[in-house]
Amino acid sequence: MLEDGSRFPGYAWGTEGIRVGEVVFSTGMTGYQETLTDPSYAGQIVVMTAPHIGNTGMNDEDAESRQVWVEGFVVRDPSPRPSNFRSERSLEEDLLSDQVVGISGVDTRAITLVLRDAGVMRGGIFSGDGYALSPDAQLEKVLAGPLMTGQSLADRVSVSEARVVPATTEMLGTLAVIDLGIKESTVRELAARGFQVHILPASSTFQEILATEPIALFYSNGPGDPAASDNQVAVLQEALRHGLPFFGICFGNQLLGRALGLGTYKLKYGHRGINQPVLDKARGRVEITAQNHGFAVDAPLEGVIDSPAGFGSVEVSHFSLNDNVVEGLRALDIPAFSVQYHPEAAAGPRDANYLFDDFRNLVVEHLSTTKGGV
Repeated sequence: MLEDGSRFPGYAWGTEGIRVGEVVFSTGMTGYQETLTDPSYAGQIVVMTAPHIGNTGMNDEDAESRQVWVEGFVVRDPSPRPSNFRSERSLEEDLLSDQVVGISGVDTRAITLVLRDAGVMRGGIFSGDGYALSPDAQLEKVLAGPLMTGQSLADRVSVSEARVVPATTEMLGTLAVIDLGIKESTVRELAARGFQVHILPASSTFQEILATEPIALFYSNGPGDPAASDNQVAVLQEALRHGLPFFGICFGNQLLGRALGLGTYKLKYGHRGINQPVLDKARGRVEITAQNHGFAVDAPLEGVIDSPAGFGSVEVSHFSLNDNVVEGLRALDIPAFSVQYHPEAAAGPRDANYLFDDFRNLVVEHLSTTKGGV
């Protein structure tokens, strides 16, 4: 049931019950396990546009976090049994163990057309006792659900205590990572660049960041409205004034935008999937990227602007070729940049993997100029 009254009957799948959240669609044809375990989907019911889901089962290696985070899962044709040499269990087993309410047998393309034309909206999945409710009662529950605008969800998905992941190559130094909903593939990419990764709770103060003796700071992807994350923005501004090199992805891009004094806004239906085309302005090439966001930074695509927050010159480094949404920011007077998409490519193409190398090079250059060498 969508909040506009659209109703799609199907079959109970996974855990039975009632789940209400923001209904979004993902265009990825593969990578459903990474989608389910991406903390950025917290509070959202995900509709998969690809019709066949669950064919390759689930395994422990591909999980991007400690649990499934989606509020609900909507598919057309779930695989009755997985068939893959890496499969350890079926998708439905994980939906049951993580208590995810799902629905199958619905026309997911029709739902997607509603969301694309009207925009994402609240909705609910009703099975078990929820199925017995009248349509009016179901709609009442949907309309009572929270709007994504104004929600701060990072604390819900973040680690509660710091953890350390050692570098997997020659160690460069400590990287402080603010976990706003980080994916394990991102952690592995950072460790592979020589960073000893200190993953800190979303509520961490700047003093707690400094206590790790970091050579740089990273803000991860995550769920919620960037306009509701004032604390993380204030901490980032302290770090930028301190001179820490910074890299942010997805939610981290939006928070860098806010720290620089720019605004953010909610997209009509967002970008979710692994086939989103982006133009890298500096390299003059198109990247196919993995994305999952419903908010964006408000900034002019061309030219250089002055940071309203006093951090010097800023430019948009990347933008979407589908709808001209800002996909990357680069500060020209301080060592900071960010992108709106997921360069760790889990799941998705690896076109943007070079950004982790760019970050390492930025940190090395900063160390060489401030400390006389690494």
